[in-house]
Amino acid sequence: MSSFYHTFFFDPLYNALVFLFKIIPWADAGIIVVILTILVRLVLFPLSRKAVITQVRMAEISPDLEEIKEKYKDKPEEQARKTLALYKEKGVNPFSGILVIIIQIPIILALYQIFLDFPKVEPSLLYSFVTAPAHINTIFIGLIDISGKSILIALLAALSTYWQLKIVTQGQSAPKGNSFSDNLTKNIQTQMKYLFPVMVFFISYKISGVIALYWLTTNLFSVAQEIFVRRNIKLAKV
Repeated sequence: MSSFYHTFFFDPLYNALVFLFKIIPWADAGIIVVILTILVRLVLFPLSRKAVITQVRMAEISPDLEEIKEKYKDKPEEQARKTLALYKEKGVNPFSGILVIIIQIPIILALYQIFLDFPKVEPSLLYSFVTAPAHINTIFIGLIDISGKSILIALLAALSTYWQLKIVTQGQSAPKGNSFSDNLTKNIQTQMKYLFPVMVFFISYKISGVIALYWLTTNLFSVAQEIFVRRNIKLAKV
């Protein structure tokens, strides 16, 4: 498993980062991190696009799902059958977004491990055609040393996380019932919206500015992707 992880995730990303330093010698480490993050998200775009489409369609049929849940609340088997029938009728696959989440886990882990030792370069990890840069400038846009802690970028990462969650949950209605599961779902949704950005702030600040910058770039790309895909869906319906 470790060999698979290094062969297909860690090593390619590590070499891509170093390679970018070589072909863009004028760029500082912050710019390189932003470019690498965008490239990774572009590669994942086809999968993440499907996830966004699923979110939109799930939001559209949310009233129907609530109606089924309320109508068959005492008949769980019939409720499940009607729910699956609705998914089939509307052409919705609620599990289509799982693949992109699974793929992103080792990618995020690899980038996290790479940036932990940043800006140190380990020559033994480089491909034969990739050479370590003579110098890595860690001062982002001449102002912030991203190899250390940055409260500004950590704060921006937290704010962008809140913005992204707000965009993602747009159109999704909270459960209207008062059952234990409905109340639990409401509480989780509220906590995710407000507590997760706080967690992002403390984690990204505690580790380093480069992690915070990666998180910020990822969030901004995700917001742009959500807006782009949702707008295309609306145009397709016109």
